[in-house]
Amino acid sequence: MDAPVTHDLNERRLADAWAELQTHANEGLPLQSDAYRLAFADPEFLLRRETRGIRFQLEMLKPDLAQRDAGIENTVVVFGSARFREASEADELLVRAERSGEAREITRAKALVRNAHYYTAAREFAQTVARYSAACPEADQLFICTGGGPGIMEAANRGAHEEGALTVGLNIALPHEQAANPYVTPELSFKFHYFALRKMHFMMRAKALLAFPGGFGTLDELFEVITLVQCKKSKPVPILLYGSDYWKRLINLDLLVEEGTISPEDLSLFKYVDDPQTAWQHILQFYDLKG
Repeated sequence: MDAPVTHDLNERRLADAWAELQTHANEGLPLQSDAYRLAFADPEFLLRRETRGIRFQLEMLKPDLAQRDAGIENTVVVFGSARFREASEADELLVRAERSGEAREITRAKALVRNAHYYTAAREFAQTVARYSAACPEADQLFICTGGGPGIMEAANRGAHEEGALTVGLNIALPHEQAANPYVTPELSFKFHYFALRKMHFMMRAKALLAFPGGFGTLDELFEVITLVQCKKSKPVPILLYGSDYWKRLINLDLLVEEGTISPEDLSLFKYVDDPQTAWQHILQFYDLKG
């Protein structure tokens, strides 16, 4: 008997390949090695060391295609500490800490209160970007993109979300699970295994980067971007360091010039900013846009 003819170009002929996997998942059954299973529906095969290159490609393609389908072509990347909190939450944590009498907890809570203004600033900046883009043609719109986690990332996603804009989150699988913050647009909330692929996606659509105070992860992202632009592997984009006092206390970049490890002109690859509107004005000026 001949196979039925279909003219439905959107028909999914491969759905049955996942039916067995779904059944196992629903029933809590372990998957057994199965040579007859279709290769792309075989987790044991896809997780082999030899198929790592395929996993790289998949982590590149999935977020790329989803963003393209959603019309996300230009992003403003915002990153910074995952530990910062908004002012009301920081105040509450300080009250709890003082009640506990634990010196270490009190010190940590006081730092959260002291740094809560960065959460406010990231949220305000993202609101400004979203409001600007709402009045732009689709091709010129800018979308907030973050690492998808808490702290500064949450604040930026939240600001854009509050203005009704799509907002992107590029999360990472960690030993201590980090869930996506609730302000990332669900269909644009991605989870990565490989840091390298995540970093590539940060840069692929980035038209500007705003780095708030943060720890090792923030420094890693920041120097990755500066190095790519310095070595002309990426086109120049505004690289803005929010909180000049923090950054100048943390890193003595003038020392690199004095010791000849970078050129004086390399210091022009980034700018310090201390309020959301100044950060936004730098981006407008860089691209000769009207605010």
